[in-house]
Amino acid sequence: MARKFLYVIAGLIMLVLAAAIGWNLFQDRIMRAAFVPSAPFAPPMAAGTPDYATAAGWLSRPDLPRDPSRWTPPGFSAATDPKVAVFYVAPTAYLKRGTWNAAIDDNETNDRLALFASSQASAFNGVGAIWAPRYRQAALGAFLTTGADPTAAIDFAYGDVARAFTAFLAQIPADRPIVLVGHSQGSLHLIRLLHEQVAGKPVARRIVAAYLVGWPVSITADLPALGLPACTGPGQANCILSWQSFAEPADPRQIMAVYDTTTGLTGAARKGTPMLCVNPITGAPGTAALASANLGALVPKAGLSDASIVPAKVPASCAPDGFLHVGPPPEGYGGYVLPGNNYHVFDYPMFWANVRADVEARTARFLGQ
Repeated sequence: MARKFLYVIAGLIMLVLAAAIGWNLFQDRIMRAAFVPSAPFAPPMAAGTPDYATAAGWLSRPDLPRDPSRWTPPGFSAATDPKVAVFYVAPTAYLKRGTWNAAIDDNETNDRLALFASSQASAFNGVGAIWAPRYRQAALGAFLTTGADPTAAIDFAYGDVARAFTAFLAQIPADRPIVLVGHSQGSLHLIRLLHEQVAGKPVARRIVAAYLVGWPVSITADLPALGLPACTGPGQANCILSWQSFAEPADPRQIMAVYDTTTGLTGAARKGTPMLCVNPITGAPGTAALASANLGALVPKAGLSDASIVPAKVPASCAPDGFLHVGPPPEGYGGYVLPGNNYHVFDYPMFWANVRADVEARTARFLGQ
C-alpha cells in the first residue's frame, strides 16, 4: 500500500486532465471531443446503485481489510483509536465518454479513486477513521460543457454522495465528531451537502472542520449559505477551509472567467466577490508563510520508486486574488501542472504534513470544547 501513492504520480498524465474539473480549463474542441459523452444523459441502471449499508459501497471504511486511506509515508502512522470520523469525497477519476456517470464497478475509476485516497485522505488518518463512498461520479466531460445533460450527471453524482452521508451518519456513534474532506468534484458535492443537509441542522454542531479544497468558495455569495464560518486562525474548530494552488507567474484567468458568470448559493452573483483562501501552512486566511514553515510536502523520488516527506519545500501565500500562491514552480512536480501554473493536482500533497497537523489541532480544540 505504501507504494500506491507513487502510481498517482506515474498516472498524472491522465489525472491532470481531470484535476481542474468544473472550471473549464480545457475549452478547446479536441478536449470536448475526447471527453464529452455524445449520447443523451440517462440515469445508470438501478442494479448498479451502491449500497452504503454494506462495505461494498465504500472505498474506505474502518472495517475494510485493505483501505488505501490508511497509507502513510515513513515517520507517520494512522490512528489506532480515532476520535473523529472523516467523510472524504474524492475528485473526478472517471475519464471515459461512453456514459455521463461512472459505473460503481468501473475498475479503472476505482483504481484511481484508491490512489486519491492514498495521497489525499491519508493526511487525515492520524485523527480519524476515514469513510469514502464509491459514488457514480460525473464524467470529466460533464465539466467541459454546459446544458441539461452535464447538469443531470452532476446532480446524479451528488445523489449518491448525499445517500452515502446519510448512511455514514447512521453507522457512526451519534455523538462522534465529523471532519468533511473533499477535492475538486468532491468539494463541489460537499459544498452542496453542507448547504442542504448540514446548515441549520443538529449535525452542524458535530463538524470539526470542512476542507473544501480545489473548488472556489465565494465568501459573500456562498459561505453564508453553508452554515459554518470560514476558519480565521489555526486550531479553530467548526469552520471551513478552502484553497487553490498556483505557482508564479500565476494566471487564473480561465477559472475566473467561469467564476464570474455563476451564481452563488445565496442567490447572489459571484462576480467581483472574494474567494475563500485559508493558508494550509498557517491555518489562517490572508496570510503568508515561508517554505521553512512547511512541515513536509509529499514528493516522489527520482524514478518514481519511492516517495517521502520533504520539509521546508513549498511556501504559501493567500494573495488578494483569492488564490494560494506557492512561489516559483516547486521542484518534484514537473510536467503535471495545469494551464496558468495551476498546481491543483498537488493542493494536498504540497502541504501534506501541515494539513495533518492542522486537522490535529482543530480536532483537539473541538474535543476540548
